[in-house]
Amino acid sequence: SILFQIYRKLNFVYMEINPIVFSADGTIVPLDLAAKIDETASFLNATDWGHLDFPAPFGRKDWPEEAYIRELDSKTGASLKLTILNPAGRVWTMVAGGGASVVYADTIADLGHGHELANYGEYSGAPSTEHTYEYAKTIIGLMTREKDPRGKIFIIGGGIANFTDVAATFTGLIKAIRTFQDEFKRHHISIWVRRAGPNYQEGLQLMRDCYNSTGLDIHIYGPETHATAVVPLALGLAKPEDFPEFDDPAHSAVQPRPTKRAKKDDDGDAKMAASDEEDKKPAAAFVPKMEAEHEADHKVENFTAMTRCVVYGLQHRAVQGMLDFDFMCKREKPSVAAMIFPFAANHLVKFYWGTNEIMMPVYKSMKDAFSKHPEVSVCVNFASFRSVYSSVMEMLEYSNQIKTIAIIAEGVPESQTRSFIKAAQKKNVGIIGPATVGGIKPGCFRIGNTGGMLDNIVMSKLYRPGSVAYVSRSGGLSNEINNIVSRASDGVYEGVAIGGDRYPGSRFLDHLKRYNDNPAVHILVMLGEVGGTDEYDICEALKSGRITKPLVAWCIGTCASAIQTEVQFGHAGALARTNLETASAKNKALMEAGAHVPENFFKFGDKINEVYTSLVKAGSLVPAPEPEPPKIPMDFSWAKRLGLVRKPAHFVSSISDDRGEELTYSGMPISEVFDKGLGLGGVLSLLWFRRQLPEYVCKFIEMVLMVTADHGPAVSGAHNTIVAARAGKDLVSSLASGLLTIGPRFGGALDEAAAMFTEASDAGVDAEVFVKDMRKKNKLIMGIGHRIKSLANPDMRVEIIKKYALEHFRDNTVLNFALAVEQVTTKKKSNLILNVDGCIAVCFVDMLRGCGAFSHEEADDMIRNGCLNGLFVLGRSIGFIGHFLDQKRLKQGLYRHPWDDISYLNGNDME
Repeated sequence: SILFQIYRKLNFVYMEINPIVFSADGTIVPLDLAAKIDETASFLNATDWGHLDFPAPFGRKDWPEEAYIRELDSKTGASLKLTILNPAGRVWTMVAGGGASVVYADTIADLGHGHELANYGEYSGAPSTEHTYEYAKTIIGLMTREKDPRGKIFIIGGGIANFTDVAATFTGLIKAIRTFQDEFKRHHISIWVRRAGPNYQEGLQLMRDCYNSTGLDIHIYGPETHATAVVPLALGLAKPEDFPEFDDPAHSAVQPRPTKRAKKDDDGDAKMAASDEEDKKPAAAFVPKMEAEHEADHKVENFTAMTRCVVYGLQHRAVQGMLDFDFMCKREKPSVAAMIFPFAANHLVKFYWGTNEIMMPVYKSMKDAFSKHPEVSVCVNFASFRSVYSSVMEMLEYSNQIKTIAIIAEGVPESQTRSFIKAAQKKNVGIIGPATVGGIKPGCFRIGNTGGMLDNIVMSKLYRPGSVAYVSRSGGLSNEINNIVSRASDGVYEGVAIGGDRYPGSRFLDHLKRYNDNPAVHILVMLGEVGGTDEYDICEALKSGRITKPLVAWCIGTCASAIQTEVQFGHAGALARTNLETASAKNKALMEAGAHVPENFFKFGDKINEVYTSLVKAGSLVPAPEPEPPKIPMDFSWAKRLGLVRKPAHFVSSISDDRGEELTYSGMPISEVFDKGLGLGGVLSLLWFRRQLPEYVCKFIEMVLMVTADHGPAVSGAHNTIVAARAGKDLVSSLASGLLTIGPRFGGALDEAAAMFTEASDAGVDAEVFVKDMRKKNKLIMGIGHRIKSLANPDMRVEIIKKYALEHFRDNTVLNFALAVEQVTTKKKSNLILNVDGCIAVCFVDMLRGCGAFSHEEADDMIRNGCLNGLFVLGRSIGFIGHFLDQKRLKQGLYRHPWDDISYLNGNDME
């Protein structure tokens, strides 16, 4: 019992002790132990585990490149995986999506080239451009390490993404290809690309531009081509002329919906045709029912056009996608009633309903959300893997209202998953997930990002119901199934991705029984995978007659037999522990039980079409007339990104950019700022002057800030700051009070001093003449004069600045002129010296003009724009903040000026 408690507490998922020795004194001694822990539970058990080194699977060494990708994966919210199978292999892959990565490996193995597969891996979850670049660079570096006389193959594949920006990831990928373009040519590597999803058109065009500029052997395909069609093409087993590339004019963007029975043409492909007699028959109305016959028998509810949900988490993009789908399907009300975000007070958020704007409530608590929206029966939970357990358990407290919970988070510890699944079963609540993209019911309801972008929803005809219902583990491949089903039949009736974790909240059979009991569903489709035994329950349901409708089934992961070592495939549950859990064994069992099982995933759509055609021919399935595709407004930001519209910006900025992976100052990444040790002066030069100035200039800027930081509590700015602080004002208000005193009489003389001395110096005016002219004009010479300092008692701040300028600046013309003026003015009065404001001003002009970074005109513009006063404001803010903190530290009370320090005058006194 103690061992079992440790097993559970430390989140072990497997433990085998063999042999165990019982000594004479009754001591139990384990001689050998093998165990596995749940890595996803590290946030719960990291302290208890201590430092752990995870060894490579038996029979395979751990490569430093794999370790690098693991480290990269730990630093991003996306998923990056890499396993090196055969470093001398000829076929290399870079596939987006956990499920897609498996079917690509399957297809390579099924076509007899498993022994040439060099690597397995995946990138998914919207990795950044830079992370994609690093991932691609690592794979390409390995691929170009050894030469093969036959050349090599690089397959860049993926399903139809739900939310990953294809163009953004392809930007990083193409950067890596360009970096290694010479190696690609030297090793005779051909590149085969198939990708779809958000912004895929731009991504594929970027790849085409790469092909045009580098001359590399690149072949590019989009969603109009089967996901794995590039594999036989790359291996030379299919003819390229039979598969036009994405920009080939021969393509029709969307295939027509089959509406008649199918027959085989001369090429053996399924085509839709009709006899004359059938053409004469009137089209039968086909209006699918939205309710199942035995709805009470199923825990996951059957979504209808009236189903409403709440979304847990501020997932604006997902919610807007759900609302756009609702509007496209002509729902009367949005499917999302509210959002829950426990880290903010109740408020409203704006969304679009078509072209109109609507306000959606966001609640802090579930109690408020559910009580104010009693019609809600579904929760879409976007909580992170760290907090999803507590949020699901709280949702289950409202089981009298909430009947289905979709859990999106990936990486939930298995112990927590099993716990909330058990609790949900007791309360008769259906669970979809975890690690799922969700599900979709055309014309009714969409969970989160399922179905991808709106153009994919239109292409896959998910705006209206078809006759095929599917269930899949993979969320990424569910989009591919939508595409396959729409091209092979009259479309999808409903589809659910149950999630890739080892313990999904609902199983394949749960949904297949629900579909089987629904008279609107005619064909069942299941996409299973290696690992687990749930598919055998389906076999029993087929044999017992519980499932009576035709089932098209395939389990991905057949490549496992061609891989000699243990490999964790894309999903946490995709790992066979026994022969029964292999994909090949499952496919065989399903076929023997009566399911329609294709030869491989590439022929999955053909098998669906075969079954669909037979039903249409038999008359048991009468397709509905195809409605007009709906039109949905496109978000302006997305239309702009696609280059469809343009709009003038409200703001223009040229000094910093926070849009990329890393903040930049005038184009310099923040990491480079620190690597170069630019300091405060260097940062100021980048942000104020848009260029990196010489080191001596940056040091001078820092000196100016240091000498202007403070001049005691008696000056007006500090005085006002202190008074405000003692009045109980906050730091910002007190600082503003002090800064607002800066002007011509306090601190603001720098700009005027610079202008006066520069203008006279440039004109070649003699210092004595300059002083006389200013006297005649009755104007003060800005930067000249000090209350107590003189030539005999100099201001050390002036001496420091002056000395540095004379020693380091290339030109001191304006400073020398100001010093000449000082010689004239001090003859009249000893304290008419060049003060710190004047010294900084003239030295700054000399610095800008002489550093080589600016022309005289540019330097003068800088002065006119107020950069000198900016230095005083920035420097003096340091002191003002110091005075504020000092007053708070000393706990000084409200200041009241003493009356005996005020001259009170009346009207008579003023006469």
